[in-house]
Amino acid sequence: MTATLNGITPLEHLGTLRVAGDDAVAFLQGQLTQDFVLLPPDQARLAAFLSAKGRMQASFVGVVRGPGEVLLVCSRDLLAAALKRLSMFVLRAKAKLTDATAEVALWGLAGEAAAAAGAVGPTWSRTHPAEGVDLVVLPPAAGQVRALWVAPSGGPAPAGPSLAPALWRWGEVASGVATLTAPLVDLFVPQMLNYESVGGVNFKKGCYPGQEVVARSQFRGTLKRRAYLAHSDSEPAVGAEVFHSSDDSQPCGTVVQAAAAPAGGFDALVSLQTRAAADGLLRVGSPQGPALVLQPLPYALLDDI
Repeated sequence: MTATLNGITPLEHLGTLRVAGDDAVAFLQGQLTQDFVLLPPDQARLAAFLSAKGRMQASFVGVVRGPGEVLLVCSRDLLAAALKRLSMFVLRAKAKLTDATAEVALWGLAGEAAAAAGAVGPTWSRTHPAEGVDLVVLPPAAGQVRALWVAPSGGPAPAGPSLAPALWRWGEVASGVATLTAPLVDLFVPQMLNYESVGGVNFKKGCYPGQEVVARSQFRGTLKRRAYLAHSDSEPAVGAEVFHSSDDSQPCGTVVQAAAAPAGGFDALVSLQTRAAADGLLRVGSPQGPALVLQPLPYALLDDI
């Protein structure tokens, strides 16, 4: 049933933060995990905004539209908080942050609809299929191409058959690349969601809040949690705890995203202690809750350096 992951859908669960001004790119360079100064014009980037302790406050797909404008696409339920917190660091920088959700139309394209629109490059590549439109190739899901269409509000929708929003949300999970939402703020170092393996962290760029924690986790091999794909017969709630059969006294992980699977049941992204993923039985919500069965990730994890 993966062939049904084809068509277009409005992404109403996402919002857009605009950073504008002469220092827009330089400001974000000092705040996010990604290098925007050296970003080629034909690429977009996944990035995270962290606390000083290295915990994720938001995740973004960043599109640099020029030296004075960057669009950051994120979960709508945490946009206001991310906007407020990021704005605290502007200080003397010539950069203004605003909620541009009402001004920017976001569409998800999958399968043949994405390919027909021009989403044929590698993940995070960026093209301009129409005036004022950015098309960003997203990580694939179930072998299907996916893309993000970013355009001014009120413009024409991309071409293609309608895709059910629930199927798009399943594709987000199946891609293995998590989008942070409000229940998960301050819980994860980026590597706990595999961001170093999916292009969300640049280890060669300059300083940003939480950088020391991120670097220490990577280079000293101290990371003990990773993100995994899992399947359950019952729908797991985002933020729900995961328990391992060897120890029901404390959780070993957290549900990050979940969606109904086309073939039945529910697929989920879960952040787990690596030892808990090795063997034994996983249950969600409580030690007696529904079983979680791990599935293969669609990408390889980078080894600790």
